Amino acid sequence: MFELSIEIIFLGFIASHVAILLCKKYPQYNIVVFDRLDYCSCLENLDELKELPNFKFIKGDIAIADIVNYAFLENKIDTIMHFAAQTHVDNSFGNSLAFTQSNIFGTHVLLECAKNCPTIKRFIHVSTDEVYGEGEDFETDPMTEEHVLEPTNPYAATKAGAEFLVKSYFRSFKLPCLITRGNNVYGPHQFPEKLIPKFTNQLMRGQQLTLHGDGSNTRNFLYVEDVATAFDTILHKGEPGHVYNIGGDNEISNIQVAKTLLKIFGLDDEEEKWIKFVPDRTFNDLRYTINSSKLHSLGWTEQMDWETGLKKTVEWYQKHTMRYGDISNALVAHPRMLDTNKGN
Repeated sequence: MFELSIEIIFLGFIASHVAILLCKKYPQYNIVVFDRLDYCSCLENLDELKELPNFKFIKGDIAIADIVNYAFLENKIDTIMHFAAQTHVDNSFGNSLAFTQSNIFGTHVLLECAKNCPTIKRFIHVSTDEVYGEGEDFETDPMTEEHVLEPTNPYAATKAGAEFLVKSYFRSFKLPCLITRGNNVYGPHQFPEKLIPKFTNQLMRGQQLTLHGDGSNTRNFLYVEDVATAFDTILHKGEPGHVYNIGGDNEISNIQVAKTLLKIFGLDDEEEKWIKFVPDRTFNDLRYTINSSKLHSLGWTEQMDWETGLKKTVEWYQKHTMRYGDISNALVAHPRMLDTNKGN
């Protein structure tokens, strides 16, 4: 097996699982994680890697070119996996300029540094299914990688903008870039502002589940360890210039997510007591549905079933919820985690 020196940008939720998988599965690879330790990052998520000789952590901001260049050259990086982003849609309605700074400007800095780094052989840019925009009804065919991009919120718009920068560097400078667009991911290590860990932590604290609108909006939920294996597949089999959807088969309404969690907590006979309907956010897409046959053709398949994955997730938060400190601001109906520079 050939050697790689991989820099994983951002140690947040998905990236932490990718780092763990690659470090353990490929001891001949050097894995460097680069992160500024934002409010939703947690270095403890990588505790199991601390003693491994092929793991290294660098604290830094992707918007600062000098430290990015240093990280690339000092570690002879040849592969970049760019997960860094402000991701919570609710926050983008209240602090959208921070999303532009991180998601567009930060990506541009990384691309420019990669272009000028002689060792870079692959740049994997992590995007989202939200760039496609809203599935208009439940009869809409799953969107393929060729579907037009029609983002409907500031977060998705900044991710689409970043994608166009990535594509331009592939075309203009022949930088070997790939793009992924993924479904909603859930599982251990996710900061509790997102739906599943938020509901889990609300129930753990005896709080009602704050459900936006009527709860009929659906998302396709994919367990994070399945996503990590998808990135393993794309890393080794994906082709530069291509886009790969990463999607599963668990399209679930938000209200059904709430009801399934109540069942896990033994509260399913008290739904009216524990579910509180709150005003919807500024714009809430009905659904996202993507076609992942291109990724399946590379040999990847989803493994985790919905209820088992959800139970494993709940068990993890029951053991590790204190890892994130005071998360009370994340558990309100419409969170605004505006401190995007924690640790800098």
